[in-house]
Amino acid sequence: MNLEWSDAEAEFAREMRALLERELTADLRAGAAGMTSVYADHGVSMAWQSKLHAQGLAAPHWQPEHGGRDWSAAQFYLWARERARSGAPPLSPMGIHMVAHVIAAFGTEEQKAWFLPRILSGEVFFCQGYSEPGAGSDLAALQMSAVADGDDFVLNGSKIWTTHASEANWIFCLVRTSKGDRPQQGITFLLVPMDQPGVTVRPLTMISGETIQTEIFFDNARSSKANVIGAVDRGWTVAKYLLEFERGGSAHAPALAMRVDALACRAAETPANNAMLGDDPVFAHKIARARIRVDILEMIELRLLSSAGQGASVGVMASLLKIMATELAQHITELDYEAAGPAGTAFQPHAGHPGAAVPSHVPPADSHLTGEPWQAIAPLRYFNERAGSIYAGSNEIQRNILAKAVLGL
Repeated sequence: MNLEWSDAEAEFAREMRALLERELTADLRAGAAGMTSVYADHGVSMAWQSKLHAQGLAAPHWQPEHGGRDWSAAQFYLWARERARSGAPPLSPMGIHMVAHVIAAFGTEEQKAWFLPRILSGEVFFCQGYSEPGAGSDLAALQMSAVADGDDFVLNGSKIWTTHASEANWIFCLVRTSKGDRPQQGITFLLVPMDQPGVTVRPLTMISGETIQTEIFFDNARSSKANVIGAVDRGWTVAKYLLEFERGGSAHAPALAMRVDALACRAAETPANNAMLGDDPVFAHKIARARIRVDILEMIELRLLSSAGQGASVGVMASLLKIMATELAQHITELDYEAAGPAGTAFQPHAGHPGAAVPSHVPPADSHLTGEPWQAIAPLRYFNERAGSIYAGSNEIQRNILAKAVLGL
């Protein structure tokens, strides 16, 4: 694998850098810098999606016939790198990065024509309905029922840990339409409108103070049979396909590299024991080890992107990327928290731009902060990142998948 960028690729990176510099406003950059989780503030994210959509760049990874770009694997990686370097906020992944791929692969022509353009524009905003109170890592144990009634399904049950359900107007759900010999049988992948009677969203306050996660209750809610993706009772195959994109369908290393670089800069300016933290050889060693881990992740991602450019599927390697990226992100938040020092012990959920509302009893956004903004945000990011090794299938489950599929255990 050639790791040197060609002249054409270097020029492409310069063009993307100039575009990002032109389109990113101070408010968008501030929204990204103040993130306390992997999700940007909803308003910031949608404003940035609108700008990217106007440039034809909201979803360059889609197939060109659906609004994507016919780029090489190198160009996709360079785009991810330049976005990270520019300080751009991320887009919500549930629509553009997840369900859109399922609709493109398994949907009817009518479903593609209606949903995909609206996902690009932001008119349709999806949340994900997989986990239930009794079905998390063991997703096949889900019980939310969908009973046929004429041209509709009648839905009863609940979903939990659903991100941005308060903002979403659609949810993609795994529902049980029948029972078979194996729990994976009888599951259907269904798109459900959220704005209807019988759908109740209850926010869940996280330890970071945000209400980004929710529980959703379905009480005789309805969705048309025309909203089934794939075949009825055959949704498990669709769900596994989607998880490839949730677990490993994007480049994580560029953003993680920027976080390590930012940490190193902060450490160089943070007093500790009559010196600067960056001069502490123990802490410097920790930063160096984090950089090495980012470099390893980048090599794996580049190899997989190269394979994907030749038509190969990410497949089971999505589990490897999910483990590596989430555990490295957690480690970086631990180093940030350590660098924050005593100022990081204050609970200040109003310090940044969280991905969702915070309870009304916390101080307002313009209240005085203890320490610098990054020190106030550090513990919030630490708390949020604890979920990284659980969402999209716990890392223990991912290791089991790799043990079985790769090692044959």
